[in-house]
Amino acid sequence: MTLGELAERLGAALLPGAGEDHTMASAREITGLNGIEAAGPTEVTFVANQSYARLAAKTTAAAVIVEPEFHAVPVATLRIKNPYFAWAKAIELMYPALQYAPGVHPMAAIDPTAQIGADVHIGAFAVVGAGCVVGAGSIILSHAVLYPGSTLGARCLIHAHAIVREGCRLGDEVVLQNGVVIGADGFGFAKDAAGRWSKIHQAGAAVLADRVEVQANACVDRASIGETRIGEGTKIDNLVMVGHGSTVGSDTLLCSQVGLAGSTVVGNRVILAGQVGAAGHLTIGDGVIATAQAGIASDVEAGKMVSGTPAVENRSWLKTSAALPRLPELMRRMRAVEASLEKLKPAEVLASEIHDSSQLVGEK
Repeated sequence: MTLGELAERLGAALLPGAGEDHTMASAREITGLNGIEAAGPTEVTFVANQSYARLAAKTTAAAVIVEPEFHAVPVATLRIKNPYFAWAKAIELMYPALQYAPGVHPMAAIDPTAQIGADVHIGAFAVVGAGCVVGAGSIILSHAVLYPGSTLGARCLIHAHAIVREGCRLGDEVVLQNGVVIGADGFGFAKDAAGRWSKIHQAGAAVLADRVEVQANACVDRASIGETRIGEGTKIDNLVMVGHGSTVGSDTLLCSQVGLAGSTVVGNRVILAGQVGAAGHLTIGDGVIATAQAGIASDVEAGKMVSGTPAVENRSWLKTSAALPRLPELMRRMRAVEASLEKLKPAEVLASEIHDSSQLVGEK
């Protein structure tokens, strides 16, 4: 692909580098993409973070994807409003995903009552249970399992060893990476008369709306009654746990090792960074950002940024964190003051207290 073709397909404006005209820059052959420090003369790179802007001045790349207002650099630039998104699209163009031809492998196990849409690919040793519905253009790779009564929408991609349990429903263009489990039993137990834990039957389902992606070895548990629901466009990272009966809104990010206890309600466009935990039976409002390892024990208002355990407003947490290194010195000073007071005679202590009191009265 030439640089001109890449610019056209991204919708970017191509500005030639030093010593070349537009025709020369447009005709340059591009062989790949690379980071700003490693890109070579036939590779394209990008700058979306200003902390890397200085590196653009000395890159040997064929071109750099940048914002329209980015300063001039020696090499060609592809100028576009959202360089990071354009970079993502460039990756798709330069390194196309594997394509799977429609068809059912003879070693797949397909129940005769399952409904399989047009142009579906089902790999070897995949299992599609009784009463399942698989939408048109979906891909089910080897060793994936759809339990009886589960439903996939159109153009879903189910990677090897992913599992969709009985009665669970996935919308269109859902992606399940390797090892994902959708609809395993929620963690529900009740004590019997003898004090032993007895399992609560998990009769509900897990429902994923359109364009949800769940990455490797993450789990979305089924509800005991009703549904566990993941909203449209939400992305769930590796090793995330969504507890039974939880509801997650649209376009939310649950980053690696996030854990939502049962019946947590998460709003739209929320970002829960790595290892955030929510106690359950609480609501996290729209647009909330919880920084890494935050422990959320109560409701969080929409639009807030919270940090720490228990989670508090981010600015308060930053002040507390800044004070922590000073605690040993403050403790030392406090002990010194206490020791000085203990050495004072009672009369001196009394006189000191009277003096302090008179000063307070004088101030008032």
